[in-house]
Amino acid sequence: MRSFRPADTDAVVALWQACGLVRPWNDPRKDIARKLTTQPELFLVAESIDTGALLGSAMVGYDGHRGWVNYLAVDPAAQGGGIGRALMTEAETLLRERGCPKLNLQIRAGNEPVMAFYEALGYAPDGAVSFGKRLIPDD
Repeated sequence: MRSFRPADTDAVVALWQACGLVRPWNDPRKDIARKLTTQPELFLVAESIDTGALLGSAMVGYDGHRGWVNYLAVDPAAQGGGIGRALMTEAETLLRERGCPKLNLQIRAGNEPVMAFYEALGYAPDGAVSFGKRLIPDD
């Protein structure tokens, strides 16, 4: 596991596409560019020890009040092998080191397997409803 490097961009975008995380209204390359302007050291990738292939990612952030994880992704062929758990453990460690008291993440409604993954890590719904407003369109 290490911090993202710009040379990882194509592999990360392909990973996000393979995991169904890309949406038409979010340009993944623009999301990556934005992240690299804010806490780039908290953009994590996991590589295969054997091949160096990119197997996972997590875009972590801390705003002074809460930590966030976005784009947690694990190559579908490698899911269930502990990579997602390792990325979340590292995210929690990095956030604790910064004094972050709470971590939040968002899961798309109906994504039961991902909900079960986070519940197994000790996460639970917190009764908040997520609202959003697009400030800068990606088209």
